[in-house]
Amino acid sequence: MVMSILIACQPPQEEKIYNRERDYIKPIQGKNESIPLEFAKKGEALISYSDCYICHKEDKESTGPAFADIAKRYPANKVYFDLLANKIIIGGRGTWGTPLMDPHPELSFDDAKLMVYYIMSLKNQK
Repeated sequence: MVMSILIACQPPQEEKIYNRERDYIKPIQGKNESIPLEFAKKGEALISYSDCYICHKEDKESTGPAFADIAKRYPANKVYFDLLANKIIIGGRGTWGTPLMDPHPELSFDDAKLMVYYIMSLKNQK
């Protein structure tokens, strides 16, 4: 009887609150460079003619992360433009959970980089 009273009188434990945005996006610190509008528009056109929209949407999670969430995670600078362009070409897994991104070896590095410029241009739109 005493044991049940002690258990009942204990203050409730704090529930761990899951912050979906913080835990999912995990922003990387870094300087943002400007993105030429012309490059972003060319990248948008390349994405629209590719298979990207099968797994990605601009502003909501689908099979893969939203383009806007990718833009939130990575700084808009040369290092990440190059990293993401290479990731588009070679594919990948694990950065955003378990989905597998198919490789796109037919894309040139320059075209993949233009696609990244478009994705990163969404950084300030959400």
